[in-house]
Amino acid sequence: MRTEWIKSQGHEMQGLWSRGVFQKVLRTPLTPQDKVFITRFHYTIKRKGVKFDKCTVRLVVQGQHLKRKGADGVGDYHDAFSPVPAASGFRTILSLATQLDMFTDHADISQAFVHGELPPGDGHTGNVYFPSAPGYEEDSRYIYRLLKPLYGMPSAARAWHTTMSAFLEREVCETVGFEKSMWRVVIDGHRILLGAHIDDFVIACANWPILDAFRMRLLEAYEGTYEGLLEQQLGYEIARVYVAGTTSLSQKHYAEDILQLYGFWDILPRNTPMQPNTRLSKDDCDPNPKPDFHRRYRGIVGSLGYLVTMTRPDLAWSYSELSKSVQFPGIAHMKAVEHVL
Repeated sequence: MRTEWIKSQGHEMQGLWSRGVFQKVLRTPLTPQDKVFITRFHYTIKRKGVKFDKCTVRLVVQGQHLKRKGADGVGDYHDAFSPVPAASGFRTILSLATQLDMFTDHADISQAFVHGELPPGDGHTGNVYFPSAPGYEEDSRYIYRLLKPLYGMPSAARAWHTTMSAFLEREVCETVGFEKSMWRVVIDGHRILLGAHIDDFVIACANWPILDAFRMRLLEAYEGTYEGLLEQQLGYEIARVYVAGTTSLSQKHYAEDILQLYGFWDILPRNTPMQPNTRLSKDDCDPNPKPDFHRRYRGIVGSLGYLVTMTRPDLAWSYSELSKSVQFPGIAHMKAVEHVL
């Protein structure tokens, strides 16, 4: 595993250099007003369903030290909002693909954020500086100036979305309703549906050659990887049976992780999400919950929220009731949320 991490880290740095993400400059011209932001590596294990896929390493700017610009113009960036499709949007694409007998492809953009353009004026006095990456220390007289958005910068996702949207507009794609990260286009009489969660693309079309050509143009433009037919996305699994015309969604692996994390893997299941006649009120709240107790409660409720949003509407009422008390949960609330598990 150590070899995999080292290999992925080297690949990350090589990709950043080749894409011209930063420029080496002398430290001496910097003024006392210039800020130097620290970077670090973020390590993630990616899976396809329950199986190990790869180790991913990203060089990240510690963007928590960047401040949004106020009305007086003081700050480091203007806007950080980047739209992503609602869960219902992805389910709509899969539903239409099933109904219209479309193929569903999965594509991923490598180092997506650095393909964007750094928004004008972003950074302290228009610049973002940082020292050598951890483990790559060099001459202390030199420092690096960021030329493209990097992971960790609040505005990086927005910069990528703007760049990606411009490409899709050139492909004559148009957004769907209020969703600004879902597109459609008709090519030679065949409809293509597309949804993008940052760098993760789902593409659907009934004509395979047209789908293949469109995907290749996207991946050639931004050096992405083809992940094959859609089998998993954002922590849920997709099982399509083309002959039968069915598509099934599940979050088995995600649910197992929640149960193991909170110590409920070996507990016998209950018949209902909550005990019948459960009534939680303000009287059950604790105005000063202990930090560990509070953290556990918020963590469980947050984890349940993603299940409810994607595949478990049967837990919606329980989640709604338990969410009302995330600030001041009491013993009764903890018993109720653990009953859901």
